[in-house]
Amino acid sequence: MTWVLVILLALAAFLAMSLLLRKPRSGREAIGAALLLGIAGYAAQSHPDLPGSPTAARETVGGNPAVVAARKKLSTNSPAADKWLVIADAMARNGQYADAATVLRGAVEKDPKNSDAWLAMANALVSHADQRLSPAAILAFRRAEDAAPNNPGPPFFLGLALAQSGRLQEARVLWADLLARTPPDAPWRADLTDKLKQLDEFIAQQAAAQAGQPR
Repeated sequence: MTWVLVILLALAAFLAMSLLLRKPRSGREAIGAALLLGIAGYAAQSHPDLPGSPTAARETVGGNPAVVAARKKLSTNSPAADKWLVIADAMARNGQYADAATVLRGAVEKDPKNSDAWLAMANALVSHADQRLSPAAILAFRRAEDAAPNNPGPPFFLGLALAQSGRLQEARVLWADLLARTPPDAPWRADLTDKLKQLDEFIAQQAAAQAGQPR
């Protein structure tokens, strides 16, 4: 049945292009040859008898709302007033990190000084890469910091991404410097202190484990 439909469609296309478009004889021969090549290609490569097999989307539903919430907590601005961030945050919460990064690219193109948008893009890129720190994410972190040097978000999340990538000492330097610049009454100081303490403990455990290994 499939072949009958293919041949009928080919004939219909030939008639349409030959008669309706009023092609000359030489043109009709070229059209016929092209259609025959198409049918031959279909015969060689197609498998109409096989069942369909749709491919699942690359990114799964179920994002990390905690990252979005933490970024808002560290923000020095009001992201609720930024429509780009509202849309991108909703996508990130649902695991649509690539889509979120695309939306945020529009935000930073419109306003290159939007530190929160750069930071949200950096976090989306890290999540999209399975917590790996890509060059694009590093650039976004740097742009976020350049746009708002006093915003604690960029060094905090860059440090987190570095730690997740195994670059523990670099993460510690960032967090220690951020803690030194953090006011005593800052709402994020306790969380930063706790994370830096956990990182120090992990670094110490790694050092002890390496010292105990036979040389």
